[in-house]
Amino acid sequence: MTALGFLYPGRFAEDDYPRIEQLLGGDIRVDVVCIDVGEGAHRVDALRRTGEPERLAAAVEELRLAGVETVVWASTAGSFVHGWEGARDQVRDLARTAGMPASSTSFAFVHAAREIGVRRVAIGATYPADLTSLFTDFLRAGGVEVTGVRAAGAASATEVGTWRQEDVLTLARAADDPQAEAILLPDTALRTAGYVPLLEKSLSKPVLTANQVTAWEALRLTDRRVNAPELGTLFTREPVVQV
Repeated sequence: MTALGFLYPGRFAEDDYPRIEQLLGGDIRVDVVCIDVGEGAHRVDALRRTGEPERLAAAVEELRLAGVETVVWASTAGSFVHGWEGARDQVRDLARTAGMPASSTSFAFVHAAREIGVRRVAIGATYPADLTSLFTDFLRAGGVEVTGVRAAGAASATEVGTWRQEDVLTLARAADDPQAEAILLPDTALRTAGYVPLLEKSLSKPVLTANQVTAWEALRLTDRRVNAPELGTLFTREPVVQV
């Protein structure tokens, strides 16, 4: 049994993770600990507080007791608001506290893009423009070119948590860019676990979503690969050998 641990901010789309566990099948267990973040305001100051080391450290003990092998901070904005170096420090602190390999959703996007061999992406963000710009900067720091951006301007994760399939499709289509090799939907408050094949069929290109790449990142940290077509290209394509 491979046990994957996730620290999830709030209660907005955490039910994506049990669904992902079912889609992965086999001997994989998913454990999620939710951290109280109120309404999950999409503001830089609020998001910086969300990912403070003390908050993550207080929550990670439950995952340690559950016997997980890896832990991922399942917050894109709660990591990229610190910039590349700050997000790396955040992950290092989390790994040290947890005593196991750790990562975050922001790094998961960069690693996932490399995994499927794409260098040019378009972003469909639920966030306001200022946060979306910070995510764009983060991707570029990781060597990913951003060819197009759509910022929906949602004020909070609470708002995003009410979005349905058609809302997600609308955002992804609005974000699509002819030069982009893949579409990225970065908010972990956005339910997407059941929509990835539909999104990819609609756009005719890979789609990377926050909760999807977060689960993949946890598996990557354990050196496991799982073929799960219902979770999209990321879970079916052979890894690209970097030259």
